[in-house]
Amino acid sequence: MRKIRYTNLFLVLACLTATTAVAQPGQSTKWSHDGQYIYEPSTSSIVSVKLSDGSQSEKIPARLLNQGGYPIRIRDFDFSADEKKLLVYTNAKRVWRYDTRGDYYVLDLSNNNTLKKIGTGLPESSLMFAKLSPDAKQVAYVSGHNLYVEDLATGKRKALTTDGTRRHINGTFDWAYEEEFGCRDGFRWSPDGKSIAYWQIDATKIRDFLMMDNTDSIYSYTIPVEYPKAGESPSACRVGVVDIATAKTTWMQIPGDEQQHYIPRMEWVPGKNELILQQLNRKQNESILFLANALTGKATSFYKENDSAWIDVKSRWDDRDISGWDWLSNGQSFVWVSEKDGWRHLYNVDLKGKEQLITPGNYDVINLLKVDEAHKVAYILASPDNATQQYLYKVSLDGKGTPERISPPSESGMHTYEISPDAQYALHGFSNHYFRNQNEVVKLANHKSGEGEEINKTLMTSRFANKQEFFNVTTEDGVTMTGWMAMPNNFDSTKKYPVVFYVYGEPAGATTLDEYGAGYNHLYNGDMAADGYIYISMDNRGTPQPKGRTWRKSIYRKVGILNARDQAMGAKELFREHRYMDTSRVAVWGWSGGGSMTLNLMFQYPEIYKTGIAIAAVGNQLTYDNIYQERYMGLPQENREDFVKGSPITYAKNLRGNLLYVHGTGDDNVHYQNAEMLLNELIKNNKVFQFMAYPNRTHGISEGEGTRRHLATLYTTYLKEHCAPGAR
Repeated sequence: MRKIRYTNLFLVLACLTATTAVAQPGQSTKWSHDGQYIYEPSTSSIVSVKLSDGSQSEKIPARLLNQGGYPIRIRDFDFSADEKKLLVYTNAKRVWRYDTRGDYYVLDLSNNNTLKKIGTGLPESSLMFAKLSPDAKQVAYVSGHNLYVEDLATGKRKALTTDGTRRHINGTFDWAYEEEFGCRDGFRWSPDGKSIAYWQIDATKIRDFLMMDNTDSIYSYTIPVEYPKAGESPSACRVGVVDIATAKTTWMQIPGDEQQHYIPRMEWVPGKNELILQQLNRKQNESILFLANALTGKATSFYKENDSAWIDVKSRWDDRDISGWDWLSNGQSFVWVSEKDGWRHLYNVDLKGKEQLITPGNYDVINLLKVDEAHKVAYILASPDNATQQYLYKVSLDGKGTPERISPPSESGMHTYEISPDAQYALHGFSNHYFRNQNEVVKLANHKSGEGEEINKTLMTSRFANKQEFFNVTTEDGVTMTGWMAMPNNFDSTKKYPVVFYVYGEPAGATTLDEYGAGYNHLYNGDMAADGYIYISMDNRGTPQPKGRTWRKSIYRKVGILNARDQAMGAKELFREHRYMDTSRVAVWGWSGGGSMTLNLMFQYPEIYKTGIAIAAVGNQLTYDNIYQERYMGLPQENREDFVKGSPITYAKNLRGNLLYVHGTGDDNVHYQNAEMLLNELIKNNKVFQFMAYPNRTHGISEGEGTRRHLATLYTTYLKEHCAPGAR
């Protein structure tokens, strides 16, 4: 079988039921109903790829997607269950980080290939999350913070909500819910297509954070963002079910103060006129599942869980996918994930709250990929023996037996999969630190693609950038961390080399995965190895490695302290073990949480780190959003001292080395105020440093012509000047 490359492979952000068609960028790969084909966009047409042999044919020719003489450029698409209607997403516009606003068209293949634009009369590129009804006769969408339904035969549009504003949001979410829970699409068609369940977010009591735009007009103007800071109450949230015929909403009666809890998950129960919802308390250490009657709104709790630190939601163990529910036994039970026994495990939970452990053992489930109830198994990603890698395993739904590894033993590294609806095929990606990512279609039964021998032969003979080595280091505190080290060319152990540490170190991400790109610095202009640098990264306690609950949650209320100490003690141990590391030339850098880590290391351990480059850093934990910061630190009202103790600004007076601090003034995520607060503290203490502000750039500092080139040049120049390259 020839190799097939997929345009949206492994970008799974949502997995909706087969009865609802949704076209939105970042959705899962489009499988045919029988799972034997994949559909892919090709500019203005759609191609069908047969998985058994890789052959391609034109599913939807470009001539059918032509509006007013102009071809529709497909951003995303989906078919109705019977594949007689096609929903197409185009003209996408960015909302914060993602292009979730645009235009939609419906192509009716059963009615003379009629092409119709949805939402005619509404502002251009204003529709969000359009979805066909289960019978494909209607389409629902959000526009202007209101929810609409449109009859495809008549074109008649009905507003299901009318009170939507920028701060009173129907069918989608505010900034914090989107960023920290992965919640974007905020409504669900009922199985019978007669009603829609949706979230309503009331941000009217949330203060706006005002960002300033000084460059796009002669007079500056402000950009308001409803942004609840740590210590501030979140937006009030409730879930309603609106009747399509009457446009009347029945609100689900979830107990508690709507502004002191979160509802990150909601779906319909199969075959019933009721919803299942997850409620988290403000501190996110208590989770309650409710069943709610869609007609009366009465809600009953049936499953509760507590954690002394925090409870992760589904987006943490399902590739940032918050939607969908993994049902079993025709909706009588479901697969749930919990760390209650010290490891992240799967449980079978019924609607009365009775549970059965599916994955016993001292290992973590990294991700749940597929429940194949027909064969009584689930497919998971796990790596019991190496926290830097991940592999596909098959586990029995009855909790018996041992996990069966599906990924080939010869391919050590990172494996990703997207599994077909019938679990017969999978889109498989593989790489490690020296082998470029390879994508293929495999049969899950034997993990064969017809290319296995070719890939293995390539693996044995092709080693790209093979200068990295993985290591474990144990600190004086008894903490063992994984890490990678990229060594200089022509290394001579009798000489001294400068060391550059790349850091992140917070619960949102790990840096030491055994994947292609490990050991590569995307901001460095040139070749660090050729220039004579040792480049290192380590993952401290608190990072989301599959090392058990204690490893991940030991950082609770200690962000900025415990993780910084692990990094510093790890560096000290490396210097003790490797005399060729020049302790007079030690640099550290990071972005976002890694920028915060860089500042904490420079300020708390100035005797170790001589040069730092911090980008888009949180300098003061009290400035960041409440969902993230309170999840890992508690409530400032109860333990404000922990927020202060973990904030770099507290230690700015200790700066001794060389610091370059970089921030975008248009950063809606980590606000530019962090930079100005930190600058004031450094100035007050007469500290000399270098600062670069990028006007109107957001958290990724990528907008504007020449921006990334300039940032890379600045980074490289500063590093070479203050942490000179080469052996001595």
